[in-house]
Amino acid sequence: MAESIKQTVVALVENKPGVLNRVASMFRRRNFNVDSLTVGRTHKPHVSRMTIVVDAARTDGRRIAANLFKLVNVIDVKLVSEEPHVSRDLALIKVRTDDAESRNTVTMLCERYPARIVDMGIKVAIIEITAQEDVVEAFIHELEPIGIVEMVRTGVVAMGRGVRILDADYEPPVRLGETNGNYQVYGV
Repeated sequence: MAESIKQTVVALVENKPGVLNRVASMFRRRNFNVDSLTVGRTHKPHVSRMTIVVDAARTDGRRIAANLFKLVNVIDVKLVSEEPHVSRDLALIKVRTDDAESRNTVTMLCERYPARIVDMGIKVAIIEITAQEDVVEAFIHELEPIGIVEMVRTGVVAMGRGVRILDADYEPPVRLGETNGNYQVYGV
């Protein structure tokens, strides 16, 4: 199987109801396939950050970025996979540890990877790993012979290295009748 090349798109969006639905609808309409989609708050309460990972062989990240930028509630879009960046994926993995050999193997694997045991029971252990996606994949592959009972992954989050000017300067638009600070905006 050929290794797929991933592209990572980061979008800053207004933190409002319906924004995720608009983005998902755009993906559906354009027939884009998403490998990973994560959404979270930023340091500004009115701005959320979406990190979207796609397989470059099936979908062009530049096309996704261009289509995202057309959406009303999108503030900024960046294809971070084309610049120096940091990306991480978090996984919680429950594995069988019903004998001493499996417990020892799990402990040794956690020492080799950026992973730690967060819960050890009589029959199962829960392991947490936060690393680049390929490292998480390799760790999961090594745990498979032991017996994975359950697993959950957050999806990739990424951040370009350096400074982003727009995020620091963005203020959401004020619409008629909305309160802006201590006064109400009535119109211009």
